[in-house]
Amino acid sequence: MPGPGPHMMYALGTGQALTSVSNGRFSPHHCIIYALNAFFGPDIGSFAEWLTSTVGLGGVLGSSVEKFIHDPLCYVLILGVPLSLLYTRASRFFVSKGYLDSVSGVSLLGLRFFAVALTVKQCFLLITAGSLSHFFLDHLFEENGHSTMYTWILSTGWWKGRAPVNPDAVAVIGLLCTCLIVGFIRINRIKPVKSIRKQSINSAMLLLVIASLYCLWCTSQIYLVNPRRPAVGEEADLGVIVFLAVYFFFPHSLCIMSMNPPERLPL
Repeated sequence: MPGPGPHMMYALGTGQALTSVSNGRFSPHHCIIYALNAFFGPDIGSFAEWLTSTVGLGGVLGSSVEKFIHDPLCYVLILGVPLSLLYTRASRFFVSKGYLDSVSGVSLLGLRFFAVALTVKQCFLLITAGSLSHFFLDHLFEENGHSTMYTWILSTGWWKGRAPVNPDAVAVIGLLCTCLIVGFIRINRIKPVKSIRKQSINSAMLLLVIASLYCLWCTSQIYLVNPRRPAVGEEADLGVIVFLAVYFFFPHSLCIMSMNPPERLPL
């Protein structure tokens, strides 16, 4: 499975991108906590096993911890709140000592005007996002490509020779994709007065609705129809959409939710 390098680089890279596009609302504090939990968090059991083995305890403690911690949900349920409290205190310490920048706003002239520590809620969101991002890489690149998640993703495709062309599948998928494109254009068409935030929310809602209908169609063809039919030709669309929604889009949405709120600019 991926080691510390890929996990840390992936998290810090996406975190730095969020810092850039958010004009500092996703601060270096956000990046560090997100990256620590994307790598070190769910692998705490592995580190404990390595340490206990080093001091001659046989790695028993680490092995017993790892099976509970190395899970995207259990890690958050067991350690989410305690780590949130710890990271909040650490964030306050770094702000008070001036060790790490955390800018809450930027003036029209580009001048930073004060730094803030992260709250418990922000830390909890980042811990959850880090845990899911950790398994985004693990599920794809561990167990020689035979992980449970990756095997399920592939199982939603059609591997019994060339998939037959079903006219109803073509019609349904064509209609959904057309609605997605046309709806997006309609939501974001040129208007005399428009709200970027409202357009973004409406676009996201449109995407969620179409994705849900798309998954519903795939599920019906794979699990409800007997005999099973290819939902979208040979493609494993159901597995891909669910995987990306849970392990890519959702954690980055949590990162966005954890951003510092926009402050009123000084006069």
